[in-house]
Amino acid sequence: MSAEDIFVRFEKVQKSYDGETLVVKNLNLDIQRGEFVTMLGPSGSGKTTCLMMLAGFEPATHGEIFLGNRPINAVPPHKRGIGMVFQNYALFPHMTVNENLAFPLEVRRINKAEISDRVKRALDMVQLGAFGDRRPAQLSGGQQQRVAVARALVFDPDLVLMDEPLGALDKQLREQMQYEIKHIHERLGVTVVYVTHDQSEALTMSNRIAVFEDGVIQQLASPSDLYERPDNAFVAQFIGENNRLTGVVKSIEGDQCQVTLDSGEEIQALKVNIGAVGERATLSLRPERVEVNPEPGKFPNAFNAKVEELIYLGDHIRTRASVCGNSEFIVKIPNATHHASLNEGDSVMFGWSMEDCRALDVPPTH
Repeated sequence: MSAEDIFVRFEKVQKSYDGETLVVKNLNLDIQRGEFVTMLGPSGSGKTTCLMMLAGFEPATHGEIFLGNRPINAVPPHKRGIGMVFQNYALFPHMTVNENLAFPLEVRRINKAEISDRVKRALDMVQLGAFGDRRPAQLSGGQQQRVAVARALVFDPDLVLMDEPLGALDKQLREQMQYEIKHIHERLGVTVVYVTHDQSEALTMSNRIAVFEDGVIQQLASPSDLYERPDNAFVAQFIGENNRLTGVVKSIEGDQCQVTLDSGEEIQALKVNIGAVGERATLSLRPERVEVNPEPGKFPNAFNAKVEELIYLGDHIRTRASVCGNSEFIVKIPNATHHASLNEGDSVMFGWSMEDCRALDVPPTH
């Protein structure tokens, strides 16, 4: 990405609340104009702190944050021109929807006719054109959240920050709102920085995802790259469902390696992020990449397994089995190819390719 394309830049940014423990450690991150970037990670990983520093609600302990090409560490929040959407909506309860949306425009001293125009346009954008005279208490949670999104967009900000904005909604409404926000972003081309701990939300909405753990970005990549090509064991485990096997590296040849599992089996894997021969490694394998009863010789990795549990989930059968010393090994069998003869307690073969099995680091134990 060229320097002109970069709209948000974190340069060696650190944050400590007590002067000792770093909540954010030496963060370098460039976000392109018009991009939808999600900061994803477990509670306490530093993602919300980064958002609050960008908004101006928290000062950086060290380093500089840029918006456009200007450093903004010393710029107060209301002068950064940033739209914000919070989980609790933060709407003014005593104001109507129209008044809530007009407020950020009045603060900017925009004339009444233009305010009325912009409010109408923003409400139409979130399909709430007929709700302008209602108060927040007269709206459902999903409608209030739409108003919050409209209010963040009404003054045409260059940057919108969203902090767990869908956290209070039920599953179905949450999924619907994910698509709505994604489509609004695509239509307007505004830059969005989004914070969530929900990986499926991040995968659905983002151009790129920054996975945080312990104040550090573990990987920054597109949704498909994160899922298909995790850089380390933490990302593999955090994004999507993942089978983890552990063992010792027996040999390395080019981009391939052989790992002897703790249970004794030998596995061919793709060498991604491991130490030398003799060191421990974690193998990562997605449940949908495993084939049940493959033709003999089809895969370099084929092992006897025992079916422990079958759960019918509509589009696939979630199969828990014991294989290679792991009794929590998950395989997703598409419903179209469901083995009608598969029953709990059956002995089967599981097979998978070398490319689908990634040899990664061993994460530290906390």
